[in-house]
Amino acid sequence: MVRSRFMAQMEQLNTELIVMGTLCENALEKVAAALDNPSDEVSRDIIILSKKTEEKERELENICINLLLKQQPVASDLRQISSALKIVTDMRRIGEVAGNIAEILSQDNLRMDYDTTILKQMAAVTKKMVSNTLDAFVKSDIRTAQQVERDDDQVDELFAQSKRELIQIIRNSQDSGEQAIDYLMIAKYFEKVGDHAVNISQWVLFMITGTLEEDSIHDILRGGRS
Repeated sequence: MVRSRFMAQMEQLNTELIVMGTLCENALEKVAAALDNPSDEVSRDIIILSKKTEEKERELENICINLLLKQQPVASDLRQISSALKIVTDMRRIGEVAGNIAEILSQDNLRMDYDTTILKQMAAVTKKMVSNTLDAFVKSDIRTAQQVERDDDQVDELFAQSKRELIQIIRNSQDSGEQAIDYLMIAKYFEKVGDHAVNISQWVLFMITGTLEEDSIHDILRGGRS
C-alpha cells in the first residue's frame, strides 16, 4: 500500500515535470514568433507563461520534499527525485529568460531594420533542445540526452555569428547602436537557454545512469551553468 502510494506520487512528479517543460516550450515558441512581429499582447502572454513556470517550480519542489520526507525512496527513486529538483530550477530559469526577452521585444524603440534570421535559428534550436530533454526524461533515453549537448555547440556558433554582426552595427551606426545592443542581449539570452537545457540533460543522464561526467561535476561545484 505504501509503495503504491509512493509510485502514484512519483507518477505525479513526472507528469508535472512534463507540464512545466511544455510551458517552457510554449514560451520559446511565442518568443520566436515575436521576433518579427512584436506586440504588447504577445509579450504579456510570454510573461504569463514565465510566471507559471515559477509557480510550477514551487509545486514540484513541494512534491519532491514530501517524497523525501514522508517516503523511503530506494537509490534509483532517490536519483530521480534529486534530479527533478535540479531540473525544475533550470526550467524555471528558461521561463525567466523567455520573460526577459519578451520585455525587450515590448520596447517601442526596438524597430531597427535587422534581419532576425539567426535569432530565429537560435530560438528553433533551443526549443528543440528543451523538447529533447523532455523526451529523454520520459523515455530514459541516453542518446537523446547526449544529443542536447551537441546541439548546444550549434547555439554557441549562432551566438558568435550574431555577436559579430551586431557589434559591426554598433560600430558603424550611431542611430541603431542602442537597438543593436538589445538584439545582442536577446541572442545572449538564447545562449543561456541552451546552457540550461544542457544542465537538464546532464541531470537526466545522472537519473538514468547514476553517474555524472567530470565536466558536469565541475559545473555543479561552480553552481551550474547560469
